[in-house]
Amino acid sequence: MLSLLVGKHMSVAIITGGGSGIGKSVAIALGKAGYSVVVAGRRQETLDTVADTIQAENGKALAVQADVTEEAEVSALFSKAIETFGRVDLLFNNAGTFGRAALLEELSLSDWKAVVDVNLTGAFLCTQAAFRVMKAQEPMGGRIINNGSISAQVPRPNSAPYTATKHAISGLTKSTALDGRKYDIACGQIDIGNAATKLTSGMKSGVAQADGSLKVEPTMSVDNVANAVLYMASLPLDANVLSMTVMSAKMPFVGRG
Repeated sequence: MLSLLVGKHMSVAIITGGGSGIGKSVAIALGKAGYSVVVAGRRQETLDTVADTIQAENGKALAVQADVTEEAEVSALFSKAIETFGRVDLLFNNAGTFGRAALLEELSLSDWKAVVDVNLTGAFLCTQAAFRVMKAQEPMGGRIINNGSISAQVPRPNSAPYTATKHAISGLTKSTALDGRKYDIACGQIDIGNAATKLTSGMKSGVAQADGSLKVEPTMSVDNVANAVLYMASLPLDANVLSMTVMSAKMPFVGRG
């Protein structure tokens, strides 16, 4: 596992959707690597558990209940991070939702908005807040890593809202990387395929394929994602992983359809 090279200041990371799954794994890995970690999400109890785990291993952590779809709550999240740790060096935009699988023509507007609000608007609000902090702090700058998905490249059946938001995240990533140059803010995206979490546990019983069949899909350890994020975060700000795909080697992605 990579170790954080600490400069004149202790690096501080904010992880949204940090109470479970990928967010939890990344938060714990960052804590072990020497980051002060702020875990954010909707469920205080799960966030507290992650923070306690980091602190039990002599790390520094803060659990903040926050809904990334609410601008005021995002602002409060970053304010609490600054109050506690003094700065923000890394934002992992991880909060997301799959929404319900449904025929495109049968999706309601509320189904669409529920996914777009979390996956896209939430990432934008957190990115905007990070810009405001990172451009004002000394030393200036920081890094933003967006959790995309292999659905940012190739969709699954009946996933229009999720797929649309993940394609949009790719655009947000590139715009952020460009607009962040003048502030020494780097931005990259990690596209993840079949990390083993509670959200992917159903893959053991079969996943809908493009030909209408159901097939069991292999998964990989979520630790692989954490290690990949650690690598992206470990680079100096004059280097950037713009896009990375980390996936189960035998899943039906290459050649999907």
